[in-house]
Amino acid sequence: MSERYHLNDEKLIIANCSGFFGDRFSAAQEMVQGGPIHFLTGDYLAELTMASLLRKQFKDPNAGYVTTFLKQMEVVMGECLDRRIKVVANAGGLNPASLAKELEKVAGSLGLHPKIAYIEGDNLMQRLQDLQDKGEPFTHMDKGIPLKDAGAQTISANAYLGCWGIVEALNHDADIVVGGRIADAALVMGPAAWQFKWEKTDWDALAGAAVAGHVIECSAQATGGNYAFIEEVPSFKNVGFPIAEIEKDGSSVITKHPDTGGLVSVGTVTAQLLYEVREPLYLTPDVAARFDSIDIFQEDAHRVRIRGVKGQPPTRTTKVCINNLGGYRNSMTIILTGLDIEKKAQIVTEALFDSLGGKEQFSVVDVQLVHSEKKNPSTNEEAFAHLRLSVMDPEPKKVALFSSKLVELALASIPGFTATAPPTKGVPAIMHWPALGSNDHIRQHVFVDNQEIVVNALDQGEAFHAEPLQTRPMPSVPQGETVSAPFGKLFATRSGDKGGNANLGVWAKTPEAFSFLRDYLSVKRLKTLLEDLADFEIERYELPNLLALNFYIKGLLGDGVAASLRSDPQAKTLGEYLRARVVEVPKDICPADD
Repeated sequence: MSERYHLNDEKLIIANCSGFFGDRFSAAQEMVQGGPIHFLTGDYLAELTMASLLRKQFKDPNAGYVTTFLKQMEVVMGECLDRRIKVVANAGGLNPASLAKELEKVAGSLGLHPKIAYIEGDNLMQRLQDLQDKGEPFTHMDKGIPLKDAGAQTISANAYLGCWGIVEALNHDADIVVGGRIADAALVMGPAAWQFKWEKTDWDALAGAAVAGHVIECSAQATGGNYAFIEEVPSFKNVGFPIAEIEKDGSSVITKHPDTGGLVSVGTVTAQLLYEVREPLYLTPDVAARFDSIDIFQEDAHRVRIRGVKGQPPTRTTKVCINNLGGYRNSMTIILTGLDIEKKAQIVTEALFDSLGGKEQFSVVDVQLVHSEKKNPSTNEEAFAHLRLSVMDPEPKKVALFSSKLVELALASIPGFTATAPPTKGVPAIMHWPALGSNDHIRQHVFVDNQEIVVNALDQGEAFHAEPLQTRPMPSVPQGETVSAPFGKLFATRSGDKGGNANLGVWAKTPEAFSFLRDYLSVKRLKTLLEDLADFEIERYELPNLLALNFYIKGLLGDGVAASLRSDPQAKTLGEYLRARVVEVPKDICPADD
């Protein structure tokens, strides 16, 4: 007989088993079997995921949910019921009802009888025109343009839902709760609010849970994955997924199961705190969490405590993720080898677009020449540069023709013509349109026990920007002798996408190093180090409590991941790019060479 884990009034153990659609399949079973947990959560949704699910739903109206979650539940459902582990996930994607129906089928095939709840209300697509007619403009958060002027076909619109629908489902004894575009942090906030019977105005407790939710929602990124100081991670074999032990006041401990790889440290937790954020006031549908109030410290090996988080009422608006069909896109990369790289790139580019009738035939053309070749190469690959050619246009046939015309040049252009992949017909360019909508229009619909329960949005506060909190004094900027060193020898980074924007978090290990960082790394300096960013508007935020800075680069990713023509459409490499730059730093704060 499997051990049953019982809830208590002191600590709620919440494990994460997914940070995206495609994450490690075995993680669900690993988290259930690896040690005591009370809740198993999974965050499966992102802008790119919603676009992918949308394409699946175009082909099959009953699709639109995360199929791997269904398969994971087939493996662990029985054990979760036996151990009294509840499951909460946003794997419903665009079709939570269908996922719930399929879960019932899986349960029946296994001879199990879980109570399954699903949450809707995020999908605004059928109401979108009516809401606009009533004065809701759904203005683009960055461009300032109302949706009606987008000049593209809207194909989905989903509001971010908060945690109180989850609480209602758990109040009805649901064993498995699935929803659509439930906010990442809400997957942790809901179980915590339910267990500790928090009120909707328990701002500090809710904010603490929101921070813990943000830390664990991206799976192994909090436990050593994608961590800049890779030398600190004992092993990347079987990296453990994160666990948040939530306490009644909202404080938490981030950890992982024993005998797993990876690392849980102040560094790994800080890195995840800086991931995909903007200003220090972190907004969720239920609370605004003050990231500049977070106090973190190493409690024990692989145990990091988070405390002191301050919360404030959220705004009267909710973020709405809108996807527009912006046409179709296609890309191909040609290897250029050896001598005359610039000339070869010119020949290929001109020949291609001449055969297509000119660049003006397409709504968007992007040409990127990436120099990676070396002089006097000692291997074939050291002679390579890469020419990346991309187009976008409303006409799919024109986009499909692009790659076939490029292939036609194979024997009629430059010496050594080689493509990195075969031609494709192209894919839909799904353009992300982030907007805000009034909470007056948002209702969560919880389906459980053959009934529908409506959960209204909170009567929330006005939109505002919080004044920076007073922080502990920092030492003066180190003076004296300087040395040349890679930026990444001293500082860690974490970068990622926020729609069409990118964020770049940078943090130091010591107060002395942070004093230098804060003084040194201005927006102007960042643009000098990363010349690619020179033309973009950049916001800079300080988080002294985390010894960190955060940069928010507007428009770097165009219209979002699913429409971006960049080689790195999610800005994942931006931080490591900065760390590779050689800078002058005070010798006193520079680690000695091994």
